[in-house]
Amino acid sequence: MNFYKLLNQMINYIEKNLENEINYAKLAQILGVNEYTMKSIFGLICDVSIAEYIRKRRLSNAGFDLCQTDEKIMDIAIKYQYENATSFSRAFEKFHGIKPSQVKKNSQNLKIFAKIIFDENIEKNSDIEYSIIEKNEMILYGKGKITNQENIFKDAPEFWEKMNKTYKNNSVKFGMVVYENRYESEQYEYWVLYDEPMQGLEEYKIPKSKWIKFIIYSQEAKEIQEMSHQFYGKILPSLKYNLRELPELEYYHDDITELWIPIED
Repeated sequence: MNFYKLLNQMINYIEKNLENEINYAKLAQILGVNEYTMKSIFGLICDVSIAEYIRKRRLSNAGFDLCQTDEKIMDIAIKYQYENATSFSRAFEKFHGIKPSQVKKNSQNLKIFAKIIFDENIEKNSDIEYSIIEKNEMILYGKGKITNQENIFKDAPEFWEKMNKTYKNNSVKFGMVVYENRYESEQYEYWVLYDEPMQGLEEYKIPKSKWIKFIIYSQEAKEIQEMSHQFYGKILPSLKYNLRELPELEYYHDDITELWIPIED
């Protein structure tokens, strides 16, 4: 079946259950992958985590309910899976910019977060070639910089250049993004790694794993990110591999970047 039809089925399941507990295992089952892979694909295609999407859809609907019905704030909080009115009010104000108690008088300030609908006619991009490689445990050495999705295009090349100047006699081998909780946390770390120990560098072990490898004919952060999005959105779904909870690696050499995506056996 067309993968984007499956994504629409997943979205429809979410819509039907915004007032109930949403089962992530069921969402993964619809796509035919594990939960981690489902979260990864959704986050990269939509630029929002699945948890954040669900949260915003619930708060969007809650604003409509407060405006158009006489339901009590506590009842709406429970309806949309909040444990109490305080946590609901805090989330509601952060999203809409007004308190739930102010909705009747300020309904023009309510925000709408629309349901995502995927274009089921998107064709697979066959221009991206890939291979499957297997690597034994690797011990690398480097440093990381805290960043986020908004700033990584600036932070990554600046940090790469800083490290390259500091250790100018040794070329950078790998870049790596480490997530505390992928697609749930706004912050993560971009690491620059070398294949030999040097003063001031931390040791980082990469377990033995299989990887999907594809080549990006650039070392620019923006182009790497764009190609990564294309791969996750158009190629990976058709491959039916489950991702492994390891960092992706960017291997730099000869003015190209090899992107390695860890997969389960």
